[in-house]
Amino acid sequence: MQMKDLHKQSLADPAYKEAYDALEGKFSLASELIRARTRAGLTQAQVAERMGTKQSAISRIEAGRNVSVEKLRDYAKAVGGNLFIQIG
Repeated sequence: MQMKDLHKQSLADPAYKEAYDALEGKFSLASELIRARTRAGLTQAQVAERMGTKQSAISRIEAGRNVSVEKLRDYAKAVGGNLFIQIG
């Protein structure tokens, strides 16, 4: 069984679905950050260099772990973008 099939099957379990839905924000943030970095043609190491930090810090930012608005703004600038926050 492939991972996507296992995930699809697991979503039928209410506890699994609730836990998965609770992480949707992190998944969405990670996806947007990685997409922006990829569009810019940069590696995590290159973004780290532009931000004056280490590659491991970029990995944590992209995983949504303990990330601040300031770090997200710096990341956006490093990949040639701007940070916009939308609530809704």
